[in-house]
Amino acid sequence: MDEYLKARKYMVDNQLRTSGITDWRILLVMSDIPREDFVSDSASVVAYSDNHMPVAVGTGAKRYLAAAAPFAKLIQLAEIGPTDTVLDVGAVTGYSTAVIAGLAATVTGLEIDPAMVTAANAHLSTLGISNAKVIAGPLAEGVAGQGQYSVIVLEGVVAAVPQALLDQLADGGRLVALISNGGPAVAHIFVRSGSEVAGRAEFNANMPQLPIEVPEREFEF
Repeated sequence: MDEYLKARKYMVDNQLRTSGITDWRILLVMSDIPREDFVSDSASVVAYSDNHMPVAVGTGAKRYLAAAAPFAKLIQLAEIGPTDTVLDVGAVTGYSTAVIAGLAATVTGLEIDPAMVTAANAHLSTLGISNAKVIAGPLAEGVAGQGQYSVIVLEGVVAAVPQALLDQLADGGRLVALISNGGPAVAHIFVRSGSEVAGRAEFNANMPQLPIEVPEREFEF
C-alpha cells in the first residue's frame, strides 16, 4: 500500500474515529482526499500528523491547515448534506473546500491571500472536483451577491462571528465557528430561523486563528 494511503487510513482510524467522528460520509471523504497535496513538499511527509500544518504560500500572515480531528468535528457539527450550498471561510490552499465538496452540492471557498486562491483552485482542478471553487476576498465580508448559503464554516478561531456572514445564512441555515476571547476556543453552531439567529456552544477545540478583524458589536455568544 502507498505510504500516503497508509497514513490517511491511520488518520481516519486513530484521529477521527477516536475523536467522535461518526458520520461515515466524512470518514469516507477524508480517507480519499490527499492531504499531502495541500501542504508544501517539505511538509508532505508529516501531512497526516495530528498537528496544524504550516502553508508556505502567499505573502500575508502565516497560515495553517488545521489538524484533521478538530476540522472534522467542526464540519460534523454543521451536518452538511448533499443538497447544501456551503461557504468555506478561510480555505487556505483548498483542503477544507475539497473535503466539503464531497459532502455538499456546491462549495465556495473564500480566502484573503490571492496566491492561496490560485493554489487552491489548482488543487481542486487536479483532483477533478467540479462542484467547488475558491475566490479571493476579505473573510469577514463573505461572498455577497451569490445568494444565501445553507451552511457557512469558519475554518479557524475568531473573537466573534461577523454580522455579514450571519446575514448570508439562508432560512434554516447553519454557521459553525470556533470562538475565543482569550480563553479556550469553543465550537458554536448558529442557526437562522426567519429573521432570528440563535447560537449555542458545543465543545472545546483547537484550530488556527483566522485573519478576521471584527468590530466590537459583532454577534457573540
